[in-house]
Order: sequence, then structure tokens, then C-alpha cells
Amino acid sequence: MSRIVLVLGSSMGGVARHVRMLAGGLVTRGHRVLVAGPGGTEEAFSFTGTGAGFAEVEIADRPHPAHDLRTALRLRGLARGADVVHAHGLRAGALAALALTGSRGWPRLVVTLHNAVTAGGAIGVVYRLLERIVARRAERVLAISPDVAQRMRGRGARRVDLAVVPAPPLAEPARPAEDVRAEIATRLSGTGLSGTGLSSTGHAPQAARERPILLTVARLAQQKGLETLLDAAAGPYKGDPVFVIAGDGPLREELQARVDAEELPVVLYGWAEPADLLQVATAVIVPSRWEGQPLSVQEALRAGRPIIATRVGGVPAMVGEAALLVPPQDPGALSREIGRLLGEPALAARLAQASERRGRELPDEDAALRAVLAAYGLAS
Repeated sequence: MSRIVLVLGSSMGGVARHVRMLAGGLVTRGHRVLVAGPGGTEEAFSFTGTGAGFAEVEIADRPHPAHDLRTALRLRGLARGADVVHAHGLRAGALAALALTGSRGWPRLVVTLHNAVTAGGAIGVVYRLLERIVARRAERVLAISPDVAQRMRGRGARRVDLAVVPAPPLAEPARPAEDVRAEIATRLSGTGLSGTGLSSTGHAPQAARERPILLTVARLAQQKGLETLLDAAAGPYKGDPVFVIAGDGPLREELQARVDAEELPVVLYGWAEPADLLQVATAVIVPSRWEGQPLSVQEALRAGRPIIATRVGGVPAMVGEAALLVPPQDPGALSREIGRLLGEPALAARLAQASERRGRELPDEDAALRAVLAAYGLAS
């Protein structure tokens, strides 16, 4: 039985879900696990509910010398007697590396990098320094995508492998498809859009419920390229599709203002159970500037939905032949592929079949646990 410390920074999304999955799987396999991270992550994800311990450690999003020194000292104490420290994210990884500076051999440091560094200027310089710290100190770097792996090899990392970050099994829909379609149509009618054929009373007529639904599941943030999606949403397209964006985030008010001003056929749905929306989706659109192994794409593949996505990060390797790929920040290319998909039923059917096949090939949680145990040098 080994003692493993999992370290993460502020996360309300995929990173924290991944850490929770690893914690539960490692505990089930007989290891002692301590999760170290901000208190809000424990409140949201209940790592202790998996049988792991939890220690509150504040890891800020931006560097702060005095605060970071206290964090590194705290992590050093928590790592005492551990066999492995596995940090998730560049900031957590660099602070764990600083915490373990001077240690001899153990604990082994493994760092999973869940995102690419896209910042420029002074912030970009700082992050490149953090990358070098991780590359120099980590015994193993697990990269979320091939481009991040190549970048870390260029920084001098001793051993770099691709991380395995699977989405949880797709749940059964909690609501009937007809109810979900009716709600989407009603929300669209409430925007007062012209030319939609929707009732002025706010009720959703049958015609509205039958319109194609193009689904995007994303945090409403700059990385996700949603301004490109809104550019493309203006159409026109065969069947007058409705663009449904499921998620929330700092750009919500800005996006909603644009949807209203330009009378776009877009519904900002908020967070929802993915299975509910995937069951009614004609296709899934991923307009991101960068992605690693997005859970939303894995869920779309498992649901057998056609995908149009940007050719970035780990997306091409993940989707194989199950998606139409376009350059990021190119609304013209995105619009053309949307029109092509909606206008060619045979293409949509072929992509759906390829998506379902690819979904069956995706790694599962057991594969992810075997991969990290190999990275730790422990038997699975």
C-alpha cells in the first residue's frame, strides 16, 4: 500500500472531476490518498467521499511570491512520508516541484498538464518559467495533448507521456426528448427573435420543436471560441437550426447581449445534464481556440453524434474520422461545414456511425488508473 498525494489548484470543472476519479480508484485499490487543494474544491467535489483525506491548500491562479512560498512549505509538510506526489496543472505542478526541491529520490513527482499555455507578455514569461521548473523536477510529465507533450520535451522534461483523462460513463437522459426540445423552443421564443416562426405568446409550436439543434457544451470563457460560434450562427442554413450553448462563465452577459442585439438563433442554456441535451442534438459544435481531451467531445462520441470541431490540441487524435475539422477562429470555415452537414444527410449519418465506433474505443476510468499507476512506478 502506497501513500499518494494528489495536488490541484482552483477548479470547478474537468480537472477536479478527474482528480476525484483518481482518488476513488486509488483508494479502492488499497492506496492511502490525500488530496491537497483549495477548500472550495472539496466543497464542490467531496474528495473525502471517495475515502481519501483532504488538506486545504490555497493555490492561486496567478503567481504571488509570498503566498506561493507559504503554499510550497505547506505542500512540503504534506508530502513528508509520501511515495508519490501527483500534481494537476502547471501552477500546482510548479509549486509541488518547489516544495520537493532538495528531496532525494522520494517522493516521486508526477505532473499532469491539463492545459496549454496561451498567454503572452509578462504572464507568458512567468508561465514559461513554471514549465521549466516542472520539466526539470518532475520524474514524469503527463500531457493532455500531443502539442503540450512536444512543448514539455522542448523544455527538457525527462519523460513525457500522454495523459489518459476519460469522461465518466454517459448517464441515461433524465428527461424525455420531447420535453427538452419543447424547453429549447420556448426559451428561444422568449428572446423575441424575428423570423423564427415562434408564437408571440411564448408557447413552442411544433415547427420550432422540429428544428435541428446544434449543441455546444462549454464554459463561457475566452478559450472556448464562442464569438466564432456566434459569427457562424447568423446563417442562413437549411432547416433553420437552433444553436444551444450549455454552460456558464464570465462571458455570459456579453454573449447574451450580442445574441439579443443581432437576433441570433442561440439559446444560452446554462449547465445541464449532458445526456438530456445530447439525445436531441443533431450535431455537436466545438469552436474552441484550444482543447486537450475535452469531456464534451468524449460524451458526444459516446452518444454517437456528428461533430464539427476546431483542429486544435488533442481534438484531432481523439475524434479520428468522426468529425469535420476546421481552423480555430475561422467563422467562414465553421459556417461552411455546418451548412454541409445540414444539407447532406448521408454525411451526417456517416459521421454519426464513425462517432459511435470511436466512442466505443475511448479509454475508460480503469485505463486512466492503470496509466497513472504506471507513471507512479506501482503495480496496477
